Amino acid sequence: MVNLFSRVFRRANRDHDGRGMGFLPGSPDAVQVDGRFVRVGDGYTTTLAVTGYPAEVGPGWAEPILAYPGLVDVTFHIEPIAPAVASDRLRKQRGRFESSRRQEAAKGRLDDPELDTAAADAAELAMRVARGEARLFRLGMYLTVRGSSPQDLADRVAEVRSLAASLLLNTAPVTWRQLQGWITGLPLAFDGLGMKRVFDTDALAAAFPFTSPDLPDTAGDTGMGVLFGLNLYSAGVVVWDRWAQSNFNAVILARSGEGKSYLAKLDLLRNLCLGVEAFVIDPEDEYLRLADAVGGTVIRPGKPGVRINPLDLPAGDDDAFYDRIRFMHTLLAVMGTGDTTASAPLPGDEARSLDIAVQAAYRAKGIDSDPRTWRRPAPLLADVMAELENLDDAGRRVAARLHPYVAGSMKGLFDGPTTTVPAGHLVVYALKDLAEQLHPVGTLLTLDTIWRTVRGATAAGNRPQVLRMVLVDEAWKLLSSGRGGVFLETLAKSARKYGVGLTVVTQDAADVLSTKVGRAVVSNAATQVLLRQAPQAIDAVAEAFGLTDGERAFLLSCQRGDALLSAGPARVAFHAQASDVEHELIVTGPATGPAAGPRVGAGRRR
Repeated sequence: MVNLFSRVFRRANRDHDGRGMGFLPGSPDAVQVDGRFVRVGDGYTTTLAVTGYPAEVGPGWAEPILAYPGLVDVTFHIEPIAPAVASDRLRKQRGRFESSRRQEAAKGRLDDPELDTAAADAAELAMRVARGEARLFRLGMYLTVRGSSPQDLADRVAEVRSLAASLLLNTAPVTWRQLQGWITGLPLAFDGLGMKRVFDTDALAAAFPFTSPDLPDTAGDTGMGVLFGLNLYSAGVVVWDRWAQSNFNAVILARSGEGKSYLAKLDLLRNLCLGVEAFVIDPEDEYLRLADAVGGTVIRPGKPGVRINPLDLPAGDDDAFYDRIRFMHTLLAVMGTGDTTASAPLPGDEARSLDIAVQAAYRAKGIDSDPRTWRRPAPLLADVMAELENLDDAGRRVAARLHPYVAGSMKGLFDGPTTTVPAGHLVVYALKDLAEQLHPVGTLLTLDTIWRTVRGATAAGNRPQVLRMVLVDEAWKLLSSGRGGVFLETLAKSARKYGVGLTVVTQDAADVLSTKVGRAVVSNAATQVLLRQAPQAIDAVAEAFGLTDGERAFLLSCQRGDALLSAGPARVAFHAQASDVEHELIVTGPATGPAAGPRVGAGRRR
């Protein structure tokens, strides 16, 4: 809770001209001024000044007024107070409190709890101002209520005052000053009323609608909230902090063409602005324009000249040497079958030969289990195949499996050292160019690289220095394969301890929810976003997410870009909102220019 220090500055109200913001209703034909209202054109307005505030508030405490279904303009006029002036006034205020306490004690009266609390609040605030942790501001908060007639206006004023009273906000109509009140509510940066109170930084920041009352408050707010869009059923915004939840994972489910990738890219872009590092598995080349704009690294397995060496040794993992040897067994199993579901180990004699050959290839490059040797250039698959061919018959059988990938038709991905180091704040693996025969192997190498990177920061028991996101678009392709499904399930269950948030974006919700791996991924995501669903899948979705009849109907009839954010029992409907610059980076489809018509996030449904 944030202390508004209303007790500290209860007598500090003074009239000051200020600057503010409001909403211009348009130029009226005429203005008629009355003592209790102003007639503007064909409508009537009354201005209420907020004269009293609660002692403590939570984030977004002004949201219920902004969500009022009638026409109410909420205007904040904010005037900063110089730190020297603030410190001087706090010192005087503390002196008054102390004087009052001593006078009461001299008369033998009991302590006043309200006075003691105000004195403690003033002392704490003075310390924060002195340390530069907070500043003081004069705030004038005014509510301009609109109605179609004097009676309608009176009814709406009564409703607004009742709503404000429920928030412990005292309001007063500015009788005989309604013209000044109406002007104060316009975006003219002029406060004609000057009815201000003193706020500190935290209390003022909490007044802005950067939270939704439909979503639960998070005790461990990290300040990493991301704007998802506009609330469909109030005038507020939906800002969600996935990094403050019990786990950092998110799932986005929708049928094809409903804007799920658009929302995922918008979330990715805004998390990058917060300092999050990200890995993206992009099977359809949808993230290339975004990556180019933000200076990301794009790795395109399957393109000529792009190579990935599976024998590279990463830094930060003390077990990397033997981990690479174990990974070679998995890689050979997939190469031999062309199927990422392959899990049968190599026969004993072949496994022995592979172990010997890999270690010999490393030793030939001067590399062993000592991490100090891992900076030397790693061997290639061709070196391992050469060692295998010099061994027994089992070794030559394993070499035969490697031949197409070393000297045959599929050598392009493996016939040299790694060409692009997967480093930077954004790494996109664009898999569209992978040939069908190389897709299982290329996907396995991509998943292995991402897993080694996110695990390396905590391999030695270190705390992750940065938050990371792994975004898997069109995840149904991985969920339908054994190795990809195992990767997603493992990451979903253990990502948090590595400081990683997994984002899974997929269609075919019914197929995903019908598998064990799919259910594990969904159930381990604290952030769940549902866009429009197909009628054939709505039963499975409604059962899996516990949707009400109204939410079920919403997901069947909502517009493109509308979504339902689910956070446990709390739900909020929103419309994805992007700026023009963001839109140009993240939109995909046949038509991407301004003339393409309505777009996801271009506006909001009223």
